[in-house]
Amino acid sequence: MSVEDGAEKLIGRTIGAYPVEELLGRGGFAWVFSSRPAGGGDRVALKILKPRYSGDKQFEQRFSNEIEVAAALDHPNIVKIIEFGHADGFTFFAMELYPNSLASVLDKFGTLEEPVLHTMAMDVASGLSTAHAAGVIHRDLKVENIMFRGDGTAVLTDFGIARAISGYVAATGANMTIGTPHYVSPEQAQGRSLDGRSDLYAFGVTLYKAATGELPFKSTDWFELARMHVEVTPERPRKLRPELSKRLERIILKCLAKHPDDRYESADSLLDELKHISDKQRMTANFGGTLSITALPGKPKETRNKLKLAVQVLAILGLLALLATIALL
Repeated sequence: MSVEDGAEKLIGRTIGAYPVEELLGRGGFAWVFSSRPAGGGDRVALKILKPRYSGDKQFEQRFSNEIEVAAALDHPNIVKIIEFGHADGFTFFAMELYPNSLASVLDKFGTLEEPVLHTMAMDVASGLSTAHAAGVIHRDLKVENIMFRGDGTAVLTDFGIARAISGYVAATGANMTIGTPHYVSPEQAQGRSLDGRSDLYAFGVTLYKAATGELPFKSTDWFELARMHVEVTPERPRKLRPELSKRLERIILKCLAKHPDDRYESADSLLDELKHISDKQRMTANFGGTLSITALPGKPKETRNKLKLAVQVLAILGLLALLATIALL
């Protein structure tokens, strides 16, 4: 991807009360930077609409409306939007900053161990339950949109953005991508109406990726991916990773059911299923929010202390009991 899109020109500027610092990411319609508010306080993630969209009044209005709805979602597993506004010719919103996403964790470790995956799944299902109860469908749930706090709690981000894009495309006929092809539900791929069960399908894709290290469907062609989501049965997760439990495999495949009626009827139902998993090894206190997923962003590899890296690996796997042994090495 070319970096010549104007993002770097914002570094060093101040948008509203937010000095623009490091570029954290770029998407189709916005850039994300880190920032520490001019008045002090914790660093935040600052998402700024690209000028071509910030200058489009219809897109800006739809975007504003959806962000206001998302900002009203108050739940520990949904990212907190701190401020939304327009300043210095830009539309932006500031939100809590989490240096690690599920995508970055999987890039480093490949997969999650089942107890960690189970805890993450409960966090996400809990966040989805609150959002769906408020009438908010995510529409673009994927590994990049699940973040981790320092204690290992999973947090959903980017609520409302896909809906804003969808409404804008429907109203204007603009050519913009809605959702992420590898994660779209069959009904989303077919352009049918959506409810919360579409998010559960995307979460099934996410769980499949976190459990096996692979996506259930792969292609470089969007239309072929859409066909696979609608017609093709995914390979069973335990065929790719035999040590996975049959119960986890069943949960993943139920989320991935082609017809919404064959999935969990709601995020609440999925959460209830996860809560009733009785295996003591998956329900110990070690996996209740004490995980530390730390990728030490921005530090050169050569400066990463080997002990810290070992602790990170053990934390993400939930093997906290081995810390004392590692400390002696």
